[in-house]
Amino acid sequence: MKTLLPILVAAMLAASTAGAAPRSWTAVAAPVAAGSYLIGNPKAKVRLVEILSYTCPHCAHFAAESEPSIKAMVRSGSLAVEVRNQLHDKIDLAAATLARCAGAKAFPAVHAAFFAQQKAWIERALEWDGANAARIASYPQTAQLRALADGAGLTAIARTAGVSPAAIDACFANETALNAALKVSQSTEVAAGTPAFILNGKLIQTVTWTQLQPMLRAAGAR
Repeated sequence: MKTLLPILVAAMLAASTAGAAPRSWTAVAAPVAAGSYLIGNPKAKVRLVEILSYTCPHCAHFAAESEPSIKAMVRSGSLAVEVRNQLHDKIDLAAATLARCAGAKAFPAVHAAFFAQQKAWIERALEWDGANAARIASYPQTAQLRALADGAGLTAIARTAGVSPAAIDACFANETALNAALKVSQSTEVAAGTPAFILNGKLIQTVTWTQLQPMLRAAGAR
């Protein structure tokens, strides 16, 4: 019986390894030096920086069009995507600040949800701001952003995506997250508009997903 134990153990380990699911890189995010988040395998051969705005309709269109293919590339471990927000207005600032506060674990889901529901929450934000901007003008800036995020439904989206109420409260408790979002935006000044991309160090502007996809394939994303 003793002689069979090593064989049985080896067989069990092999079966366990064979049945182990590959890591879901699409749900893995980590902060990077620029202050933004990197989604995917940090050792991926291909790194794509997406310079975008949450209030940019072209960015939402790009996100919807590219999502299935980019997710597959990230899932394979061959592509990592860094998200850098270029801020265009106060609604954008509220959304980007809240997305950063989501933390690494929840960021991918919050980021995707903001684009997927962009039209609805922007309409709510504009309506709410038109009715309440004067009333809250004397509030501290963080309180104004929190009120706008609540009024637009952004905080509700973030909660559904996995961000705790306590984390949302902490997000707007001081200017730390706000200043971090502004700092990231300053790093995007190299781009004339959104969406723009940096593929393995090379700036690429005014391209569609149809044009960018073969570039990613040629670089080694699969």
